[in-house]
Amino acid sequence: MATKTTTKSKSKTAPKKSSTSSKNNTFSKETYMQWYESMLLMRKFEEKAGQLYIQQKIRGFCHLYIGQEALVAAAVTAVTKDDNFITAYRDHAHPIGLGMDPKYVMAELYGKETGCSKGKGGSMHMFDKERNFFGGHGIVGGQIPLGAGIAFADKYRGNKNVTLCYMGDGAVRQGAFHEALNMAMNWKLPVIFIIENNNYAMGTSVERVSNVTELHNMADGYDMPNEQVDGMACEPVYDAIKRAADRARNGEGPTLLEMRTYRYKGHSMSDPAKYRTKEELEEYKSLDPIDNVLQTIKSKKYATEAELQEIQERVKQQVQESVDFAEESDFPDASELFKDVYRQEDYPFIKD
Repeated sequence: MATKTTTKSKSKTAPKKSSTSSKNNTFSKETYMQWYESMLLMRKFEEKAGQLYIQQKIRGFCHLYIGQEALVAAAVTAVTKDDNFITAYRDHAHPIGLGMDPKYVMAELYGKETGCSKGKGGSMHMFDKERNFFGGHGIVGGQIPLGAGIAFADKYRGNKNVTLCYMGDGAVRQGAFHEALNMAMNWKLPVIFIIENNNYAMGTSVERVSNVTELHNMADGYDMPNEQVDGMACEPVYDAIKRAADRARNGEGPTLLEMRTYRYKGHSMSDPAKYRTKEELEEYKSLDPIDNVLQTIKSKKYATEAELQEIQERVKQQVQESVDFAEESDFPDASELFKDVYRQEDYPFIKD
């Protein structure tokens, strides 16, 4: 049976503190410290990226994750290093949260050859084979069937790996979303579909495009377990993903999680976000995931002010080093246009 929530809420309403979003006292000091530093690095990195975009150091599209960091930081601690991640084009935070040195992300934003995609992908196409991060995809909803396919491969191989497939709330209007859910449930694939419901598909609010505003209910049509989660706090995100991952490893199939979150910036750097009110933005900022974790660290005396300052300085240094690395790196040679398009051994008639 699908797991349902009992609270009915409009898409623009911030998630309320409830039993599903209460602080879980079983989390260790180490976990809270990891969440704090990981999210702080994501936040400061993207704030710098936003500044560099305005300076035209970064070109093309640039979609920031600011406000949504708990969805990555908590997920990384809830699964294993062998599990897979795949997402859409708001993808800077995911590789950083998984442990990629941010200098390779910044170099990719700059379009430099030292970037994680050799400067060929830019903001929307980050990849990290070493950490099982499969992108970064620019086509809305295009990563959803890919996520199901990765999970199918793991089931075929008989291992216990799980795939976390992220998507925005706008992507659930794509046919590929429903096709992937149907097949994943039919074949009991080890995949967790995660809707990053930040209330707006670009500038269009959820309730303007669908009568179903509690998006997790879409899984009911496939008898897929699902739930709505407070995505502004690490604890409930961790709990929900851990439950879903355990189900998948036990051969019970997929889960759909609707993470109620919020982006503090526009859809992209070119979006002034005039479609929402200042009051709405401030309501969500009062639930900031980094502040939530920091308050817990302070209340439990997990770190002194000096230790917290040390973390902040370390993050600041990492961000600056990533900028320096990107600035000093070279752009790809023109010959790179013809590389990585085909696998050479499959097409021996194509000469270098």
